[in-house]
Amino acid sequence: MRGSGKPSAEALLHVAIVRELGAGAVLHTHSVWSTVLSGAHAARGGIEIYGYEMLKGLEGVRTHEHREWLPILENSQDMTELSQRVAKVLRENRGLHGFLLREHGLYTWGATVQEAKRHVEILEFLMEVLVRASAMPLPANAETGD
Repeated sequence: MRGSGKPSAEALLHVAIVRELGAGAVLHTHSVWSTVLSGAHAARGGIEIYGYEMLKGLEGVRTHEHREWLPILENSQDMTELSQRVAKVLRENRGLHGFLLREHGLYTWGATVQEAKRHVEILEFLMEVLVRASAMPLPANAETGD
């Protein structure tokens, strides 16, 4: 059955992910956490997340010691060019569970809608943890270990 709606301008990004990875579902968010982190860490090219138990919610991850890389791509209104950059990043970085568009949002995927939704929930939780943890002052004894 076909709908009568118009696809999002970003549909080409979803198609690039499906083509490169064979994903069964692609989801995209516009959260505060992804917007803040993608802007703050753009110069580094991505965000490394490690040491959190919640990482085990990502498909194929079996330990909290896993290091998850979330690349940050510059946003663009040229969806053809951006979809080509997305495809290149996915080809060069197998094993990713998502990526961020700078000051825009998170893209993630899965074999099923349920898996993609779980990835959204895990990655959004972890990004919120990173932002909130960075805003907390260290305890007085944190540097001395006392």
